Amino acid sequence: MTTAQAPSFQIVSYPAGSYIIVEGKKEAYNFYIVREGKVSVGRENPVVGEDPNQNLGPGDFFGVVAAMAQHPQIESARALTNVSLISVSYDQFGTLIQRNTPVAMKIIRYFSMKLRQFDQTITRLSFRNTVAEDINQLYNMGEYYFSQGNMDHATYAYQSYLKYLPNGQYVPQVKKKLMSLNKPLASAPIDETKFNRSYKDNEVIFCEHEPGKELYIIQGGKVKISKIVDNNEVMLAVLQTGDIFGEMAILDNKPRSANAVAFGFTDVLAINKANFEGMVKAQPQLASRLITLLSERIWIAYKQLANLMLKDPQGRIADTLLTLAEKNRAKIAPKTPYDFEIAVRDLLKMVGLAENRDEKILYSLFEANKFLKLENDRVKCSDLGELDKLVQYYRKKNLMDAKISKEKLR
Repeated sequence: MTTAQAPSFQIVSYPAGSYIIVEGKKEAYNFYIVREGKVSVGRENPVVGEDPNQNLGPGDFFGVVAAMAQHPQIESARALTNVSLISVSYDQFGTLIQRNTPVAMKIIRYFSMKLRQFDQTITRLSFRNTVAEDINQLYNMGEYYFSQGNMDHATYAYQSYLKYLPNGQYVPQVKKKLMSLNKPLASAPIDETKFNRSYKDNEVIFCEHEPGKELYIIQGGKVKISKIVDNNEVMLAVLQTGDIFGEMAILDNKPRSANAVAFGFTDVLAINKANFEGMVKAQPQLASRLITLLSERIWIAYKQLANLMLKDPQGRIADTLLTLAEKNRAKIAPKTPYDFEIAVRDLLKMVGLAENRDEKILYSLFEANKFLKLENDRVKCSDLGELDKLVQYYRKKNLMDAKISKEKLR
């Protein structure tokens, strides 16, 4: 590899056949934009619905997720030809935005698409009967909340249905329901020229399946993110001050994939499609924050998907523990202890196992690996280096088992 200094960034060169980044590498500070040549990017264990190998050319980028989230690499990149790259450190992203806003927008849009793809796959694998985003589902959202006695949320969904589908199939039923609730057919209009918005406790900010025109930054308070799955409301996250939400809809022009509801009195900053790019250019720290947030979400989503691909339940437990340590930026090294603030039932739930039925799987794993133990129903690890080795064993075993299965099918 050769390097040459450029204003703020480095121009780096790699010969054909050499590795630029390696999956699993712990220290990831830089990402890359291809100037000349071709680069192959892939994963040792590809996840469902993803092209296992991608060939990149000039203008494409790689390594952004690990660099911006400051987590271990989730992909490897190898030079297919002699290549020239722009190397950007994670703390230089604001400078990149100011100099080349289109590149920043390309990264943000790609990340939005990738995150939605990962989220949809995770939801499909975790919840078999999930419904794809569809504006016509607004009627069913209203019916669900009506059946649950949550009339404020039902009203929001019904009014949204009339707003976006004035000639829809269920217009008569929706109007009848709103009249029975003594609610107007249309909600109060929102002044979209005002960026600052306030919401009362339990007030709907947006509804699953609703068209999205804005993203939001929480200025104060909290926001609950949930999704209706199998006629049940599943809580996905509780967001705090400084968090960004709703970004996927504004970037890829698709309906909302979840509900957002104020949790206590909440102030948000709303940014719409029309002014988003201008806002990114004027406030590069916003784009840096958004990319960092998307990188963190993509890293976690990929790890979830990779975990779902492991067939051995003990492997999934070990992998989940390692991911939790990495997520909290623990040093993964020999003799490094770590206390997991997670109960047995929650750990089992995270990997899709049942507390009473599958506890023996966890106890058997801990019995065979003495560096893992339970203390007051909390998991403790005396050696994260050994946990890392154990996870690598299960990943390689899973890869070998998959190859053997393929050969048997031939």
